[in-house]
Amino acid sequence: MTRIAILLPCHNEAQTIARTVKAFRQAVPTADVWVCDNASGDATSTEALSAGAITIVEPRLGKGEAVRRLFGEVDADVYVLCDGDSTYDASSAQEMIDKLVRERLDMVVGNRLSQEGQGLFRLGHRLGNRGFSLAVQYFFDSKFCDLLSGYRVFSRRFVKTFAAESKGFEIETELTIFALESRIPVGEIDVKYFARPEGSTSKLSTYKDGFRILRTIILLVRDVRPLPFFSFLAGLMMTVGVAVFIPIWQTFLSTHLVPKIPSVILISLLFILAVVSLACGVILDRVASNRRYQQRIAYLAQPAPPYAPAGDRAATT
Repeated sequence: MTRIAILLPCHNEAQTIARTVKAFRQAVPTADVWVCDNASGDATSTEALSAGAITIVEPRLGKGEAVRRLFGEVDADVYVLCDGDSTYDASSAQEMIDKLVRERLDMVVGNRLSQEGQGLFRLGHRLGNRGFSLAVQYFFDSKFCDLLSGYRVFSRRFVKTFAAESKGFEIETELTIFALESRIPVGEIDVKYFARPEGSTSKLSTYKDGFRILRTIILLVRDVRPLPFFSFLAGLMMTVGVAVFIPIWQTFLSTHLVPKIPSVILISLLFILAVVSLACGVILDRVASNRRYQQRIAYLAQPAPPYAPAGDRAATT
Protein backbone atom coordinates (compact mmCIF):
# COMPACT_ATOMS: atom_id res chain seq x y z
CA MET A 1 0.00 0.00 0.00
CA THR A 2 1.37 3.40 -0.99
CA ARG A 3 1.79 5.75 1.95
CA ILE A 4 0.55 9.24 1.06
CA ALA A 5 1.14 12.35 3.16
CA ILE A 6 -0.58 15.71 2.69
CA LEU A 7 1.72 18.52 3.89
CA LEU A 8 0.18 21.88 4.76
CA PRO A 9 2.55 24.64 5.96
CA CYS A 10 0.51 27.38 7.66
CA HIS A 11 0.99 30.75 9.31
CA ASN A 12 -2.09 32.27 10.95
CA GLU A 13 -4.59 30.25 8.92
CA ALA A 14 -7.15 29.50 11.67
CA GLN A 15 -9.91 30.77 9.36
CA THR A 16 -9.17 28.26 6.60
CA ILE A 17 -7.09 25.33 7.82
CA ALA A 18 -9.96 23.14 9.10
CA ARG A 19 -11.75 23.48 5.76
CA THR A 20 -8.54 22.64 3.90
CA VAL A 21 -7.80 19.58 6.04
CA LYS A 22 -11.33 18.23 5.62
CA ALA A 23 -11.20 18.78 1.86
CA PHE A 24 -7.97 16.80 1.51
CA ARG A 25 -9.19 14.03 3.81
CA GLN A 26 -12.22 13.67 1.57
CA ALA A 27 -10.20 13.86 -1.66
CA VAL A 28 -7.53 11.35 -0.56
CA PRO A 29 -9.09 9.29 2.28
CA THR A 30 -6.05 7.03 2.76
CA ALA A 31 -3.60 9.91 3.25
CA ASP A 32 -2.27 11.31 6.50
CA VAL A 33 -2.70 15.08 6.70
CA TRP A 34 0.16 16.95 8.37
CA VAL A 35 -0.08 20.61 9.32
CA CYS A 36 3.01 22.61 10.24
CA ASP A 37 1.99 25.58 12.40
CA ASN A 38 4.61 28.10 11.39
CA ALA A 39 4.87 30.51 14.33
CA SER A 40 1.15 31.28 14.21
CA GLY A 41 -0.36 33.69 16.71
CA ASP A 42 -3.89 32.33 16.32
CA ALA A 43 -5.65 28.97 16.74
CA THR A 44 -4.20 27.32 13.61
CA SER A 45 -2.98 24.23 15.51
CA THR A 46 -6.25 23.82 17.41
CA GLU A 47 -8.35 24.08 14.26
CA ALA A 48 -6.09 21.62 12.40
CA LEU A 49 -6.28 19.08 15.22
CA SER A 50 -10.06 19.36 15.41
CA ALA A 51 -10.27 18.62 11.68
CA GLY A 52 -8.21 15.44 12.07
CA ALA A 53 -4.72 16.57 11.08
CA ILE A 54 -1.40 15.68 12.66
CA THR A 55 0.24 18.93 13.75
CA ILE A 56 3.79 20.01 14.37
CA VAL A 57 5.06 23.47 15.31
CA GLU A 58 7.94 25.27 13.61
CA PRO A 59 8.85 28.41 15.61
CA ARG A 60 11.12 29.88 12.90
CA LEU A 61 8.92 32.04 10.71
CA GLY A 62 8.97 31.41 6.94
CA LYS A 63 7.32 28.99 4.54
CA GLY A 64 10.71 27.54 3.64
CA GLU A 65 11.32 26.76 7.32
CA ALA A 66 7.95 24.99 7.55
CA VAL A 67 8.53 22.95 4.38
CA ARG A 68 12.00 21.93 5.55
CA ARG A 69 10.52 20.76 8.87
CA LEU A 70 7.75 18.78 7.16
CA PHE A 71 10.15 17.12 4.72
CA GLY A 72 12.37 16.09 7.60
CA GLU A 73 9.62 14.87 9.95
CA VAL A 74 7.26 12.99 7.64
CA ASP A 75 7.96 9.56 6.17
CA ALA A 76 5.86 8.49 3.18
CA ASP A 77 6.06 7.23 -0.41
CA VAL A 78 4.18 10.16 -1.98
CA TYR A 79 4.01 13.70 -0.63
CA VAL A 80 1.39 16.32 -1.53
CA LEU A 81 2.48 19.87 -0.65
CA CYS A 82 -0.18 22.57 -0.59
CA ASP A 83 -1.03 25.83 1.14
CA GLY A 84 -3.55 25.78 3.97
CA ASP A 85 -5.59 28.76 2.75
CA SER A 86 -8.26 26.88 0.72
CA THR A 87 -7.20 28.52 -2.55
CA TYR A 88 -6.18 25.24 -4.23
CA ASP A 89 -8.61 22.54 -5.32
CA ALA A 90 -8.09 19.52 -3.05
CA SER A 91 -9.95 17.28 -5.49
CA SER A 92 -7.03 17.66 -7.94
CA ALA A 93 -4.68 15.89 -5.52
CA GLN A 94 -5.68 12.37 -6.60
CA GLU A 95 -5.16 13.22 -10.27
CA MET A 96 -1.71 14.61 -9.49
CA ILE A 97 -0.83 11.51 -7.44
CA ASP A 98 -2.04 9.23 -10.22
CA LYS A 99 0.10 11.08 -12.76
CA LEU A 100 3.19 10.82 -10.55
CA VAL A 101 2.68 7.08 -9.96
CA ARG A 102 1.52 6.16 -13.46
CA GLU A 103 4.37 7.99 -15.22
CA ARG A 104 6.95 7.30 -12.48
CA LEU A 105 7.73 10.97 -11.93
CA ASP A 106 9.45 12.69 -9.03
CA MET A 107 7.46 15.94 -9.05
CA VAL A 108 4.11 17.07 -10.44
CA VAL A 109 3.26 20.78 -10.33
CA GLY A 110 -0.27 22.17 -10.22
CA ASN A 111 -0.49 24.92 -12.84
CA ARG A 112 -2.83 27.75 -11.76
CA LEU A 113 -2.14 30.04 -14.70
CA SER A 114 -3.90 28.26 -17.55
CA GLN A 115 -7.45 29.05 -16.56
CA GLU A 116 -9.75 31.98 -15.95
CA GLY A 117 -8.62 32.10 -12.34
CA GLN A 118 -5.70 34.26 -13.47
CA GLY A 119 -7.98 37.18 -12.65
CA LEU A 120 -7.64 36.25 -8.97
CA PHE A 121 -3.97 37.24 -8.99
CA ARG A 122 -2.79 40.79 -8.46
CA LEU A 123 -1.13 42.30 -11.55
CA GLY A 124 2.24 42.40 -9.80
CA HIS A 125 1.99 38.71 -8.95
CA ARG A 126 1.12 37.74 -12.54
CA LEU A 127 3.92 39.82 -14.04
CA GLY A 128 6.42 38.64 -11.44
CA ASN A 129 5.53 34.99 -11.95
CA ARG A 130 5.82 35.37 -15.71
CA GLY A 131 9.14 37.22 -15.49
CA PHE A 132 10.67 34.73 -13.08
CA SER A 133 9.40 31.82 -15.19
CA LEU A 134 11.08 33.27 -18.29
CA ALA A 135 14.36 33.71 -16.39
CA VAL A 136 14.30 30.09 -15.19
CA GLN A 137 13.35 28.90 -18.69
CA TYR A 138 16.40 30.70 -20.11
CA PHE A 139 18.95 29.41 -17.60
CA PHE A 140 17.55 25.94 -16.89
CA ASP A 141 15.54 24.99 -19.99
CA SER A 142 12.33 24.90 -17.97
CA LYS A 143 8.98 23.92 -19.45
CA PHE A 144 6.96 24.80 -16.33
CA CYS A 145 4.20 27.36 -16.79
CA ASP A 146 3.69 28.16 -13.09
CA LEU A 147 7.06 28.54 -11.40
CA LEU A 148 5.60 29.72 -8.09
CA SER A 149 2.81 27.21 -7.64
CA GLY A 150 2.44 26.03 -4.04
CA TYR A 151 0.58 22.86 -5.08
CA ARG A 152 2.98 20.02 -5.81
CA VAL A 153 3.29 16.23 -5.48
CA PHE A 154 6.66 14.58 -4.84
CA SER A 155 8.18 11.14 -4.69
CA ARG A 156 10.03 10.03 -1.59
CA ARG A 157 13.42 10.22 -3.28
CA PHE A 158 12.81 13.85 -4.25
CA VAL A 159 11.91 14.86 -0.69
CA LYS A 160 14.75 12.95 0.94
CA THR A 161 17.45 14.33 -1.37
CA PHE A 162 16.22 17.95 -1.47
CA ALA A 163 18.34 20.10 0.87
CA ALA A 164 16.19 23.20 1.31
CA GLU A 165 18.03 26.49 1.81
CA SER A 166 15.15 28.96 1.45
CA LYS A 167 13.47 30.55 4.44
CA GLY A 168 10.36 32.08 2.88
CA PHE A 169 8.14 32.00 -0.21
CA GLU A 170 11.16 31.51 -2.46
CA ILE A 171 10.97 27.80 -1.56
CA GLU A 172 8.87 27.09 -4.67
CA THR A 173 11.59 28.54 -6.90
CA GLU A 174 14.21 26.40 -5.16
CA LEU A 175 12.08 23.25 -5.56
CA THR A 176 11.68 23.91 -9.28
CA ILE A 177 15.35 24.66 -9.94
CA PHE A 178 16.42 21.61 -7.91
CA ALA A 179 14.25 19.40 -10.13
CA LEU A 180 15.52 21.00 -13.33
CA GLU A 181 19.17 20.92 -12.30
CA SER A 182 18.89 17.29 -11.18
CA ARG A 183 17.25 16.38 -14.52
CA ILE A 184 14.70 14.19 -12.80
CA PRO A 185 11.34 13.26 -14.38
CA VAL A 186 8.70 15.91 -13.71
CA GLY A 187 5.23 16.84 -14.93
CA GLU A 188 2.58 19.53 -14.68
CA ILE A 189 -1.22 19.54 -14.77
CA ASP A 190 -3.81 22.29 -14.71
CA VAL A 191 -5.59 22.85 -11.40
CA LYS A 192 -8.35 25.18 -10.25
CA TYR A 193 -7.47 28.18 -8.13
CA PHE A 194 -9.92 30.06 -5.92
CA ALA A 195 -10.08 33.39 -4.17
CA ARG A 196 -9.20 33.40 -0.48
CA PRO A 197 -12.20 32.86 1.79
CA GLU A 198 -13.58 35.98 3.45
CA GLY A 199 -11.73 36.80 6.66
CA SER A 200 -8.34 35.39 5.60
CA THR A 201 -5.46 37.44 4.26
CA SER A 202 -2.49 36.64 2.04
CA LYS A 203 0.96 36.51 3.65
CA LEU A 204 2.73 37.15 0.32
CA SER A 205 4.23 40.62 -0.18
CA THR A 206 4.48 41.54 -3.86
CA TYR A 207 7.71 43.53 -3.61
CA LYS A 208 9.44 42.09 -0.53
CA ASP A 209 8.90 38.45 -1.49
CA GLY A 210 9.39 39.24 -5.17
CA PHE A 211 12.84 40.61 -4.36
CA ARG A 212 13.63 37.48 -2.33
CA ILE A 213 12.56 35.23 -5.21
CA LEU A 214 14.71 37.22 -7.66
CA ARG A 215 17.65 37.01 -5.25
CA THR A 216 17.13 33.25 -4.94
CA ILE A 217 17.17 32.82 -8.73
CA ILE A 218 20.39 34.84 -9.04
CA LEU A 219 22.11 32.90 -6.23
CA LEU A 220 21.00 29.55 -7.62
CA VAL A 221 22.24 30.48 -11.10
CA ARG A 222 25.56 31.41 -9.49
CA ASP A 223 25.75 28.12 -7.61
CA VAL A 224 24.53 25.66 -10.23
CA ARG A 225 25.54 27.52 -13.42
CA PRO A 226 28.75 29.27 -12.31
CA LEU A 227 30.47 29.35 -15.70
CA PRO A 228 27.69 31.26 -17.54
CA PHE A 229 27.18 33.49 -14.46
CA PHE A 230 30.82 34.53 -14.06
CA SER A 231 31.32 34.67 -17.83
CA PHE A 232 28.49 37.20 -17.98
CA LEU A 233 30.16 39.28 -15.26
CA ALA A 234 33.50 39.05 -17.10
CA GLY A 235 31.87 40.13 -20.36
CA LEU A 236 30.13 43.04 -18.63
CA MET A 237 33.40 44.29 -17.11
CA MET A 238 35.21 43.89 -20.43
CA THR A 239 32.49 45.86 -22.21
CA VAL A 240 32.71 48.72 -19.71
CA GLY A 241 36.50 48.65 -19.93
CA VAL A 242 36.47 48.85 -23.72
CA ALA A 243 33.89 51.67 -23.64
CA VAL A 244 36.18 53.70 -21.33
CA PHE A 245 39.31 52.77 -23.33
CA ILE A 246 38.11 53.90 -26.79
CA PRO A 247 38.06 57.70 -26.16
CA ILE A 248 41.41 57.51 -24.32
CA TRP A 249 42.93 55.63 -27.27
CA GLN A 250 41.54 58.17 -29.72
CA THR A 251 43.05 61.01 -27.66
CA PHE A 252 46.39 59.22 -27.54
CA LEU A 253 46.45 58.76 -31.35
CA SER A 254 45.88 62.46 -31.92
CA THR A 255 48.01 63.95 -29.12
CA HIS A 256 50.33 61.11 -28.03
CA LEU A 257 49.28 61.93 -24.48
CA VAL A 258 47.28 60.02 -21.87
CA PRO A 259 45.60 62.78 -19.83
CA LYS A 260 43.19 60.56 -17.83
CA ILE A 261 45.44 58.37 -15.70
CA PRO A 262 42.62 57.39 -13.25
CA SER A 263 40.62 56.08 -16.21
CA VAL A 264 43.59 53.99 -17.34
CA ILE A 265 43.85 52.54 -13.83
CA LEU A 266 40.11 51.76 -13.93
CA ILE A 267 40.45 50.02 -17.30
CA SER A 268 43.33 47.91 -16.03
CA LEU A 269 41.36 46.98 -12.92
CA LEU A 270 38.31 46.02 -14.98
CA PHE A 271 40.34 43.78 -17.27
CA ILE A 272 42.05 42.09 -14.32
CA LEU A 273 38.69 41.51 -12.59
CA ALA A 274 37.24 40.12 -15.82
CA VAL A 275 40.05 37.55 -16.06
CA VAL A 276 39.64 36.65 -12.36
CA SER A 277 35.87 36.31 -12.80
CA LEU A 278 36.29 33.99 -15.77
CA ALA A 279 38.80 31.88 -13.83
CA CYS A 280 36.36 31.65 -10.89
CA GLY A 281 33.67 30.48 -13.29
CA VAL A 282 35.86 27.68 -14.66
CA ILE A 283 36.92 26.48 -11.20
CA LEU A 284 33.43 26.67 -9.66
CA ASP A 285 31.96 24.90 -12.68
CA ARG A 286 34.06 21.86 -11.79
CA VAL A 287 32.92 22.11 -8.17
CA ALA A 288 29.27 22.30 -9.27
CA SER A 289 29.77 19.29 -11.54
CA ASN A 290 31.11 17.24 -8.63
CA ARG A 291 28.22 18.38 -6.43
CA ARG A 292 25.73 17.28 -9.08
CA TYR A 293 27.41 13.89 -9.20
CA GLN A 294 27.18 13.45 -5.43
CA GLN A 295 23.57 14.63 -5.51
CA ARG A 296 22.79 12.08 -8.20
CA ILE A 297 24.32 9.29 -6.12
CA ALA A 298 22.17 10.30 -3.13
CA TYR A 299 19.09 10.45 -5.37
CA LEU A 300 19.67 6.97 -6.82
CA ALA A 301 20.16 5.56 -3.31
CA GLN A 302 16.50 6.29 -2.53
CA PRO A 303 13.67 3.94 -3.62
CA ALA A 304 12.07 4.72 -6.97
CA PRO A 305 8.51 6.14 -7.05
CA PRO A 306 5.74 3.57 -6.46
CA TYR A 307 4.74 1.79 -9.63
CA ALA A 308 1.26 1.29 -10.99
CA PRO A 309 0.33 0.10 -14.51
CA ALA A 310 -1.48 2.68 -16.62
CA GLY A 311 -5.09 2.86 -15.52
CA ASP A 312 -4.51 0.96 -12.26
CA ARG A 313 -5.85 3.52 -9.81
CA ALA A 314 -6.01 1.01 -6.96
CA ALA A 315 -2.21 0.98 -6.64
CA THR A 316 -2.23 4.53 -5.26
CA THR A 317 -4.83 3.93 -2.56
